[in-house]
Amino acid sequence: MKKLPSRLLTGSAVAAAALLLGACSRTEAPADPVRAVKVVTVGASSLQAVHEFSGEVKPRVESRIGFRVAGKVLRRQAEVGQRVQAGQLLAQLDPQDYRLAADAARAQVAAATTNRDLAAADYKRYVKLKEENFIAGAEVERRETALKAAQAQLEQAQAQLASQGNQARYTDLLADAAGVVTAVEAEPGQVVAAGTPIVRIAQDGLRDVVFSVPEDKVGAVQTGGPVTVKSWSTGATLPGRIREVAASADPVTRTYPVKVSLDSPTPPPLGATVSVMPQALSHVGAQVIKLPTSALRQEGQGTAVWVLERKTMTVRSQPVTVATADGNDAVIASGLTPGMLVVSAGVHVLSPGQKVTIWQDKTAAAPALASQPQPVSVPAGMAQSATSR
Repeated sequence: MKKLPSRLLTGSAVAAAALLLGACSRTEAPADPVRAVKVVTVGASSLQAVHEFSGEVKPRVESRIGFRVAGKVLRRQAEVGQRVQAGQLLAQLDPQDYRLAADAARAQVAAATTNRDLAAADYKRYVKLKEENFIAGAEVERRETALKAAQAQLEQAQAQLASQGNQARYTDLLADAAGVVTAVEAEPGQVVAAGTPIVRIAQDGLRDVVFSVPEDKVGAVQTGGPVTVKSWSTGATLPGRIREVAASADPVTRTYPVKVSLDSPTPPPLGATVSVMPQALSHVGAQVIKLPTSALRQEGQGTAVWVLERKTMTVRSQPVTVATADGNDAVIASGLTPGMLVVSAGVHVLSPGQKVTIWQDKTAAAPALASQPQPVSVPAGMAQSATSR
């Protein structure tokens, strides 16, 4: 076996030693990069958003008109959207049965009239006989009683005829007030019971705007409170006042219907969509702390922001409570004070204690602290706060 040259052995030993020394040395972790961040200075600003609800224009009075008798619908003259006047014919039932009943009642009146006339003639004859002393007084009293009974039967038959006549006239459904037909709930050929709604009429006159408010806002909506109504189609605004607040929530939506009376001689058309802005829920101009939504991040079960420490140029996590939204900004209820510097962009790549620098473009100067911070607070009744932790 040949021996390796000493030069090769020496080179192999040097390489092995270098590998052993490299394996034993520790590699230092790279330092966290110093990131440039955008910041905003916490300060008071005015609220701009308002509570706006979608509403619908409805009539103050809407009647569901039905026949006062049962029967088969023969004709229906009313159509949806048709304007009708008081007394106008809307629908008809088959009147044949009621006419026959009226004829029978008329015949009973004729028979009762004949009986009454016979009893009256008989009574008159017996009165003359009594005057001539041909009969006793008891016979006259008996004939007088028979006459009274015949008269009562005649009056009963006449009342029955009047009732049957009314039943026959009730087969014509007439509008009880001027208005607009908003719904038709029966068709010709349908057999309906007495009182079944056939036509729905929105009566002419005052108009209401109906909208719904959630449970946490209904307490601030009081009867008589002013509101502003804005037409969706034209953009015109009208003043109004809250006329009625429902005492119980809608079983489906769990919201409370509210009715607003419009103080205008020319209200929007029926069924129009409008926006309703109750002044009791308006906080426009109130001084609050607002942050862009890009500054917020989730931390555990709550919301937090990064606050820049000016002395050390590091960031720390600060839990906050969000009250509501104002456009694209979040209204902060607690956790911040005016003068703080809050990171507004890139919040998801930072870690506690990380060194940062303030990013500036070529034309913008570094943000300065507020000279005289003013205390701010969220208006009562506005907050829908989410617990920060």
